[in-house]
Amino acid sequence: MIDATRAAAGVAPKARGRPGRWKAIFVTALVLGVFGTSAWVVFESRVFVVRQVVVTGTHLVPKSQVIAATGVRVGGSMIKLDTGTVADRVAGIQQIESVRVERRWPTTLRIEVRERVPAVVAVRGRRYYQIDRFGVTVLTTSARPRGLPELAVGAPNPGDPATAAALAVWRGLPERFRRRVAAIGATDPEEVTLRLKTGISVIWGAPERAAEKLRLVEALAATATGRSAHTIDVSSPEVVTTR
Repeated sequence: MIDATRAAAGVAPKARGRPGRWKAIFVTALVLGVFGTSAWVVFESRVFVVRQVVVTGTHLVPKSQVIAATGVRVGGSMIKLDTGTVADRVAGIQQIESVRVERRWPTTLRIEVRERVPAVVAVRGRRYYQIDRFGVTVLTTSARPRGLPELAVGAPNPGDPATAAALAVWRGLPERFRRRVAAIGATDPEEVTLRLKTGISVIWGAPERAAEKLRLVEALAATATGRSAHTIDVSSPEVVTTR
């Protein structure tokens, strides 16, 4: 009735729904403002930036060298930091075997490294190359290190098949037996040999069937100890020979 009377009097009715539309616009602006502020805090402000780089696990490599290798700038964004790239850079240091990189919010980058451990030593002239279980040279010294068996191969390096075969045999030996080995060598991947500290030579052959060969060597070496120039051939476990 009222609207009809107003219409008859030539007065237009008030527009409806306008307060709801303004409310929606206000809420949208508020939400966008919150997101915009949050994005600025996260990506552009000084709240989430690298303030320190913590390195653990180093003994051979100076921590300063690891930090320099990361390429990380103190004061740079924690969010934009690519931990995979940082890990790859640190892993490029020869003495490092593996690395783990993680963010410790809000401002710390933590780098945990595992260094390579010398397992054998290769002698070249008056230099001693301490090599890890995968054939990578860890240290080079002018004095022979104590406690490391000699690696006797033509060209000790990770890509050399003879080196790979000799070290595969080495990795397969239990620690109790490794302590008895004075030298390990190979002329090719199928002809690995061991020289025990007792003077016994072991023709091991290829790295395969290590458990069988080890049982045979331990049994035969026990009876051969004390003999001169004794050789045990377990390259074919079915036909073992001694001389």
